[in-house]
Amino acid sequence: MFDWMSDHQHLLAWMGVISAIVFVVSLLSLPWLVARIPEDYFSHRDRQPTPWKKQHPVIRLLLLAGKNLLGLILLVGGLLMLLLPGQGLLTILMGALLLDYPGKYNIERRVVSQPKVLKSLNWLRAKANHPPLVIDDH
Repeated sequence: MFDWMSDHQHLLAWMGVISAIVFVVSLLSLPWLVARIPEDYFSHRDRQPTPWKKQHPVIRLLLLAGKNLLGLILLVGGLLMLLLPGQGLLTILMGALLLDYPGKYNIERRVVSQPKVLKSLNWLRAKANHPPLVIDDH
């Protein structure tokens, strides 16, 4: 019945190693990333311009590519953590916050305005000695 396990022991071992790495990286990066969100980020109806717009176009493009790559890695890691150990939903949320796509700000506001999500994010912010996120419901 479990012959496939003996045939794929290397694959199972690698999945365990990757799971452990993603778990540790998420534990270390999530509080830092949540603390980096400005406390008033969600208090505006429309998204505020990013300070990166003032950067040289090449630097802005590199920063944007790096941010989106990190967002994609967190999104995929969060999806994996739904099946493996880790903070899957918060990691997916942080990945989605870093990625750029149409309608992102409205989706972010809706998700973060959910009481359990907001409580979790503000708990992480409190651990990092940052003020809670402010959400304007107007």
